[in-house]
Amino acid sequence: MERKALVVGATGIQGTAVADQLVLDGWTVYGLSRTPQLQDGVTPVAADLLQPETLAKALDGIAPTHVFLTTWLRRDTEAENIRVNAAMLRNLFDALREKGSVQHTALVTGLKHYLGPFEAYGKGTLPKTPFREDQGRLNVENFYYAQEDEVFAAAERDGFGWSIHRPHTVIGKAVGNAMNMGTTLAVYATICRETGRPFRFPGSAVQWNSLTDMTDARQLAAQAIWAATTPAARNQDFNIVNGDVFRWSWMWHRIADWFGIKAEEFDGTVRPLEEQMRDDAGIWAGIAERHGLSEHDLSRLVSPWHTDADLGRPIEVVTDMSKSRKLGFTGYQATDEAFFDLFERLRADGILPSN
Repeated sequence: MERKALVVGATGIQGTAVADQLVLDGWTVYGLSRTPQLQDGVTPVAADLLQPETLAKALDGIAPTHVFLTTWLRRDTEAENIRVNAAMLRNLFDALREKGSVQHTALVTGLKHYLGPFEAYGKGTLPKTPFREDQGRLNVENFYYAQEDEVFAAAERDGFGWSIHRPHTVIGKAVGNAMNMGTTLAVYATICRETGRPFRFPGSAVQWNSLTDMTDARQLAAQAIWAATTPAARNQDFNIVNGDVFRWSWMWHRIADWFGIKAEEFDGTVRPLEEQMRDDAGIWAGIAERHGLSEHDLSRLVSPWHTDADLGRPIEVVTDMSKSRKLGFTGYQATDEAFFDLFERLRADGILPSN
C-alpha cells in the first residue's frame, strides 16, 4: 500500500525535517501549514486548524495513511494553550475521520512533559533525571497532556495507532520559528564577531556545569518515521535526543571556535540574551545589508526568550533513550556536529555571512 503522509506544521523546525526525510524515503507527502512554503517533493496544503470549515475543504481529496503532528500555538496562559491546542487536533481528526485512511498518528511534544508548562517551568517537585517515559505526568495542567488526550481519544474512536515523541531542545533550520536555539546562537555569535562584543554565556551556573543533551531535528524525524512503521512501537511514548551528553562549558567554546571568536569564560552571572540582544535589530539589519543576506528582520531569526529559558534552568536536564533503543531505534547524532551542520546550512542559504 502506498504510504501517504500528512505533516502538520510542515514549515517548522520539526516538520521540515520530517517532511524532508519522508520525501527521501519515497513517501507521498502533504505539508499542512497556514502559510506553506516551497518544499521539494511536498504538496502544500494551506489550512488553519482553528477553522474547521476551511480545514475540511483544504483536505478534500487527501487521504493520508500517516499523520505527523509537529505544530502548536502559544497563548498568554496555560488554560488558553490547552483550549487552543486541543481544539486544533480535535478539528483535524474530525476532518480526517470520514476518510477512514489514517493508520498511525505521531505527535511531537517535548520535555515540558517532565519539566512543566511555561507558567510552572522547572518549578515544584520534578522527576529525577534522566527523564524516563514511565515517570508519567506532573500534577499540573499542561497543553502537552491535552494534545496527547486528543490523540488517544481519536485513535480509540477511529482505530489507528499512535506514538508520542518528546525531544529536548531541537536543532534545525526554519525561519520565523518561535523556538530556535541553534539559529539564535548563530546570529548572536555573528553579531559578536561583527561588533567585537564578548561572546557571553547567557544562562545559569547549573547549565554551564551540568550534563545535558539536545535533539537534532533529523534525529527526531528518523524516530517518528521509525515508530510510524514499526509494529512494536505502536501506541508507545518515546523520548528522543541525539544520544550524547555534554556540558555547556565545553559546547560554548566549540560554537565560538566555529565562528572564529573567543568565548568569554562564565563568571556565574546570568546575562539573558533578551537583554544582550535587546537593541540588535538595527545592528543585524546593517550586517545583512553589508553581506547581502536573505533575512534582514532579526525577529524572524532569533528567539532569545526560549534560549534563555533553556540555558537558565536551575536543574540538570538529561534524557533517557532506553525505551526506543530496546525496540530497535539506533539513531545517533553528535550534538556539536548538529550545530555545525545547521550553521553550514544557514551560510549556504544566505542567512549567515559566508565567512
